[in-house]
Amino acid sequence: MQSILKSSHGFDLVPIESKLLSNRKIFIEGMINSETACEFLRQIMFLVSEDAEKPINVLVNSQGGEINAGFLIYDIIQSCKTPIRLFCVGQAYSMAAIIVACGQHGRYILPHSELLLHEPLIESQINGSNSSIQAVAKSLMKTKSKLNAILSKHTGHSEDKIEAMTIGNHFFNAEESVAFGLVDKIIDFSEIMEG
Repeated sequence: MQSILKSSHGFDLVPIESKLLSNRKIFIEGMINSETACEFLRQIMFLVSEDAEKPINVLVNSQGGEINAGFLIYDIIQSCKTPIRLFCVGQAYSMAAIIVACGQHGRYILPHSELLLHEPLIESQINGSNSSIQAVAKSLMKTKSKLNAILSKHTGHSEDKIEAMTIGNHFFNAEESVAFGLVDKIIDFSEIMEG
């Protein structure tokens, strides 16, 4: 999509993503993977170099994806000195829910949006020897512990409670997301536009 922008030479067509980026709005949408994470990194680096003080708004509408790619996004949000605000706009499932929950400068959700938590999943069929399958299982348990610790840190719940909440799929509507500590506040669209 393109936006029409008035310039000294008349009118120019500008990609909407560029216009939104200039307004410090970044989107995490679709599947989270290494490409998504690297694009997020590039956008954050650009905005921080433009103005290290002005907040960045990240709008999330994703069904989740690769855990390692999600960890890269998480690490950027946690270590960036520029304030980053997270908004769930639609759905934030799996790794996307953890990204929304990790915001340190505001975590928001639209009234009819939802989050989903579950334990880590194996993304493909496992083949190999008994020892290689055990190694995969051990790695998955370490990842699960790491995710539980992250959610515990950002929600204030014990890791045992997080463990219980992530057995199977657990959906949270907007009110439940606030009550569980995954987000701070339910907002409406106008607050995103003002923000």
